[in-house]
Amino acid sequence: MFTMALEYTKEVMKNFLEPQNMGEIENADGTGEVGSPACGDIMRLQIKVKDNKIEDIKFKTFGCAAAIASTSMITQMVKGKSLEYAETLKMSEVAEELKGLPQIKMHCSTMGIQTLRRAIKDYKIKAGLIEKPENWEPKASEKESEEGHEHPEH
Repeated sequence: MFTMALEYTKEVMKNFLEPQNMGEIENADGTGEVGSPACGDIMRLQIKVKDNKIEDIKFKTFGCAAAIASTSMITQMVKGKSLEYAETLKMSEVAEELKGLPQIKMHCSTMGIQTLRRAIKDYKIKAGLIEKPENWEPKASEKESEEGHEHPEH
């Protein structure tokens, strides 16, 4: 068995070693959690919303460098922005801001976006803006966490 060293951009390393907006928000307006102990990445993201904009955003991620860097970048990209902007953020835009991610790690930015969208949905449910789906939880089930991306070995 051999291991392959991944080459990360300076922007990825900066966001991994000095992540922005890490932590928790007391009395958050919305919380999203995505991940699976089986794949090794677990993300939790919280938002404070004011006037339909993300006033504050914090995250905690247990995972690899790409998972932490992606979530850090996502928080920087949406802080102060409208919920509509945040809901339409794409994985490719996050990777572009990070100046690239190894293809094998692109699922990390997908998980971050899923976590952000769950936090926004949680906020909208709590605020009465959308109806609560049956069996809704801010934390994604393992099946939901697995949908839409693969989990290659870290």
